Amino acid sequence: MDTKQIEYILKIAEENNITKAAEKLFLTQSALNQQLLKLEKELGTPLFHRSRTNWRPTKAGEVYLENARQILRLKKDTYSQIRDIANTKLGQLSIGFTPGRGIAMFTSIYPNFHQMYPEITVEPVEKSVHELQQMISDDNLDIAFLTLRQEDHTNDEYITLMTEEILLAIPAGHPLGAWAAPKDGPLTVMELKNLQYEPFVLMDKNSTMRSLANDIFQKAGFAPNVLFETRNNNTVLYMVRTNLCCGLVPSYYAKGAPEGIAFFQLPFHPSWQVAASYKRNAYLSKAAKAFIQMVKEYWNRNPADCLNQLLPTDFIR
Repeated sequence: MDTKQIEYILKIAEENNITKAAEKLFLTQSALNQQLLKLEKELGTPLFHRSRTNWRPTKAGEVYLENARQILRLKKDTYSQIRDIANTKLGQLSIGFTPGRGIAMFTSIYPNFHQMYPEITVEPVEKSVHELQQMISDDNLDIAFLTLRQEDHTNDEYITLMTEEILLAIPAGHPLGAWAAPKDGPLTVMELKNLQYEPFVLMDKNSTMRSLANDIFQKAGFAPNVLFETRNNNTVLYMVRTNLCCGLVPSYYAKGAPEGIAFFQLPFHPSWQVAASYKRNAYLSKAAKAFIQMVKEYWNRNPADCLNQLLPTDFIR
């Protein structure tokens, strides 16, 4: 099934520019333009509004792009089903994950996956949760591994791999740090309002963690004094460790007992999911299912082992 022309048009839409699309496709702009003009002549209508900096799809173009993505998905699903029946273990698999612990997860799992499926070409994609969700929706990604709440779900499919509690992190030298539980003991529960006058480092406003943090502060009855915003939970830990501020982090980051940080549970035990997501009604190949199972096993084994892959050894007791 030759779908090259469809791929060309989708690339123009993705880049919003025919010059950039041609570069990505390793074609000359003239050759790509000829393909587009040929298709528009066949259809009898333009597919894009042209400008120097922004090629937007026309109404007809939007219809073409929507159905073109479905055609490519159908092709991919058909090939995947036939390969699974034939047990050829061939094909491609694009896998998305978030920055930080996502890359630690991927690099830990990939060697074993490659040993099982040496002929599967894997394309890793590292982006934010919302960006990965959009790629799944647009049929530009096979699987995404995300951290989010139920209310953050889109209309695509989600498989919960683990439920994770969100914890309060404060400098160990803070006066309230003395309330922390002994190492390896159950965490002390602390009212967040005890820290309402302290500065906080939080994840950036576009993250699923930030929307969860906003709800946590709302339930605590105060707006936080935000000293700093970041896109990485490791940065939150470093900032807390330097006695600059307090923070909220997934419980994963408390395993391994980072020096200089005291962790507490919150009274209402806020949590989110570690989940795998894929396009609704898409066929999930044997290779994709195997990768998801490996990720589930990874997150449910000793999290301290995973954390050691993320942080320098002097940050771990």
